[in-house]
Amino acid sequence: MPSRRTAKKPVYKRIILKLSGEVLAGAEEVIDALVTEKIALEVKEIHAMGVQVAIVIGGGNIWRGITSANRGMDRSTADYMGMLATIINGMALQEALEKVSVNTRVQTAIEVKNVAEPFIRRRAVRHLEKGRVVIFVAGTGNPFFSTDTAAALRASELGAEILLKATKVDGIYDSDPRKNPKAKRFENVTYADALVNRLKVMDSTAFSLCMDNQVPIVVFDMFKPGNLRRVVLGEKIGTLVTA
Repeated sequence: MPSRRTAKKPVYKRIILKLSGEVLAGAEEVIDALVTEKIALEVKEIHAMGVQVAIVIGGGNIWRGITSANRGMDRSTADYMGMLATIINGMALQEALEKVSVNTRVQTAIEVKNVAEPFIRRRAVRHLEKGRVVIFVAGTGNPFFSTDTAAALRASELGAEILLKATKVDGIYDSDPRKNPKAKRFENVTYADALVNRLKVMDSTAFSLCMDNQVPIVVFDMFKPGNLRRVVLGEKIGTLVTA
């Protein structure tokens, strides 16, 4: 992978950006237009630098399948409902990106003909090569798999150089920094350590996929303006997960 030293040009040609559904939500709204616009402007900035950007988005601001399953709902049904929630978020983000003049396509792992293309790997690659941002929705199209796993899968399929996991904290910690003020932040973590220590920033299937396919991960704070740009320029932002 490219060095993380500071550079004036992007060190990555093709990235997968993983956004949770919660990042689109405001204090009182499931999808906050202002928050969504800010994310779109951050993506536009790196897209204008020539970076090929694919986004995998979650649906937790609308529906959390595993939470509903824990309350007694059939897990498959709950997960499919979560996939539908990601489609709503993907459409909202597409609208925000196109309002700032970024050509965007939404591809879905479950068929919804009227609102999104089906996921076809070659077509997704072609969109990226033509300078379009591609938003992947509906996870992997299968229950029991998270959108983190979908991001790892798409990164592997598309030959992305890095998977950027956008969060509300500035990296991976040994405990929850919101609850423990003495929590230690890691600058670098191996896939093996992430799996053995069950670091909850991503699920084990996603870590395993990235490890098997040698896709490095950067976990960073998306809410600090300019961080996305700094990451693609190779600055040491957040936590790097590699072999």
